[in-house]
Amino acid sequence: MATMKEIAKLAGVSRGTVDRVINNRGSVNPQTEKSIRKIIKSLNYSPNVAGKNLAVRKKKLKFGFVLFGVLDENSFFADVFSGIESRATELSEYGVTVEVRESGVYDPDAQVKCIEELVELGINGLVITAINHPKVAEKLRELTEMGIPVVTSNSDILDCGRLAYVGSNYYKCGETAAGIMNLITAGAANIGIISGSPSVLCNSERIAGFSDYSNALYPNLKIVDVAVNNEEGEESYISTHEMLSKHPDINALYITASGVGGVCRAVNELGLAGKIKIVCFDATAPICQLVEDEVVTVTIAQQPATQGALPLDILLNYLSMGTLPENELNYTEIEIKIKENL
Repeated sequence: MATMKEIAKLAGVSRGTVDRVINNRGSVNPQTEKSIRKIIKSLNYSPNVAGKNLAVRKKKLKFGFVLFGVLDENSFFADVFSGIESRATELSEYGVTVEVRESGVYDPDAQVKCIEELVELGINGLVITAINHPKVAEKLRELTEMGIPVVTSNSDILDCGRLAYVGSNYYKCGETAAGIMNLITAGAANIGIISGSPSVLCNSERIAGFSDYSNALYPNLKIVDVAVNNEEGEESYISTHEMLSKHPDINALYITASGVGGVCRAVNELGLAGKIKIVCFDATAPICQLVEDEVVTVTIAQQPATQGALPLDILLNYLSMGTLPENELNYTEIEIKIKENL
């Protein structure tokens, strides 16, 4: 769970200032107060939880967290894992343990197996980056019927009975990407899309938001081709190389999935760096370097640490105090990053 010390650190203020804001004691700069309240909301901070730590300890809660098994290849999920580890360390002070499992992006059977293993360990609640597949949805409905609440993180799944979702509004991210593309191309571009698995809801939603918005408002943004990279860097490189060789008129790329490094390697090899506008997602260290090197034009960040930590807080509040999340859909902020504001 979030602490006052953590909030103070993020806001760059003292714990006393945070305490004054939480308890409405005044004497805080309005802009500073606004910033602190924004952080409090994003972390789902509740002072009442900390005050009832003895009751939490008695429950000896155990949470499961299923992530896509791409931590070595995808630095975004490594950042999500860091958020999990940080919050798990804090929760351990309340007698709460967190078991993490990894599953493939394309294997619903493996994801179901991970869930079953965690249930056998006696978890009280589950967080999952869900594969959008009927087998996974059915298994999650079984858990909710057993009284084990489920929170989805990063990748949502429909009709599964989950308690809440934490992550991006992917359709809105797609609309945002279309608006960015319109700005950086002066309203006219031939676009190639590099996407990931359609079984991960974010990919289809990011494309739908982009295409719907550009079709409605920006008719001169034309999608020339779409390639699937299966979330792999080498496949991104091959797909991009083939696409750009086949369609030399493409002057912009929209990347909805991981594998940005592979895309940019192909762009560099073809001598197109700086000539092709690239919009992608995440502000991991490798992607920020590509922005710094002016290969990627704009990237859209989605707060991975929050996607790791906040779902655990939601489960804790629900299981320790019966508190339902204020929102079913807990969207992270859409942060637009360019070279000048990294």
